[in-house]
Amino acid sequence: MVTVLVLPFALVIGSLIALLIMLDSPGPIFYRAVRVGKHGKTFHMLKFRKMLRSATGMPLTMANDERFTPIGQFLALTKLDELPQLWNVLRGEMRLVGPRPEDVDFVDRYRDRYAEILSVVPGITGPAAVQFASESRLLADQRDPLRYYAEQLMPLKIDIDIAYTRQRTVAGDMRILAMTMLVPALRVVRRLRSRSRARRRHIHVQILTGGGTVLMVLFAIASFAGL
Repeated sequence: MVTVLVLPFALVIGSLIALLIMLDSPGPIFYRAVRVGKHGKTFHMLKFRKMLRSATGMPLTMANDERFTPIGQFLALTKLDELPQLWNVLRGEMRLVGPRPEDVDFVDRYRDRYAEILSVVPGITGPAAVQFASESRLLADQRDPLRYYAEQLMPLKIDIDIAYTRQRTVAGDMRILAMTMLVPALRVVRRLRSRSRARRRHIHVQILTGGGTVLMVLFAIASFAGL
């Protein structure tokens, strides 16, 4: 019943985002990122494109990334770029909560430690994703973001994901889901505090549309994932 009620909403929001991306900048609507899934099988994780078609560089996103399209920063802020991963959930490649799927090169770097993590289906959100919700800002402060991510952040995230695979519970997944829903709203609140009064009305709209949309979309994903 929840799926029937919420899915049309998610489809409408997705269609509007797709239209905005088409009008915003030339290029494809979706970005297909190769990720490593269960048992080491690679798959294409879908996202709405938030960067310029000509964007190059490292496979990491930083806060205020110069590669963002005008709407791309909003998508990153509200996490709405993750919405197309509903398709990955339907295909059985992902579930709602689980270790976030990682880039092939990063997994190869820690192949032995990743063996246990790859025994479960990756998720749209997970414990490491929640704990490092401000990862893009951390990376933006580094002289060598790629090295910092590979050598400093990844070992920490791997420890968190291994612990999750050993102790996963339905209640724990629901807590992760609830915390994930708060992330976009908290991000926009921080942005609200840093902006002038002249722009506060615009940010309030982001809170209502971004945070509320993510909440509804996650309920749609949850219904598909059987949670």
